[in-house]
Amino acid sequence: MKNTIILIIVCCFFTSCYYDKSELIYPTTTCDTANIKYSTTILPILNTNCNSCHGGTAIAGASIKLDTYASTLNYVKNNLLINSILQNGQASPMPKGGNKLATCDIKKIQTWINAGAPNN
Repeated sequence: MKNTIILIIVCCFFTSCYYDKSELIYPTTTCDTANIKYSTTILPILNTNCNSCHGGTAIAGASIKLDTYASTLNYVKNNLLINSILQNGQASPMPKGGNKLATCDIKKIQTWINAGAPNN
């Protein structure tokens, strides 16, 4: 009886907690990087992941604003935007204290930047 209880406890211990990454558990087969536009692709990513700190009247974002094309372009030109979201050690990793952006979102931002970061 004692061995059975120990076995149940050990089984519960090993199966009760785990860390998962949605991209590993629910992999996407494709990431559509065709027709990337600032207004319909990039701005929604920034609004979802960045602009609670870096937009509007938010004061938490070290005066870095990413809620308009013009202000975002400044951080594109000096590579701070891409280096922050890549979390490659060349800029402060973003989102601060959060998980890295989804790989597909990063690819979309990189594609937009590589295309010259058009205001479309």
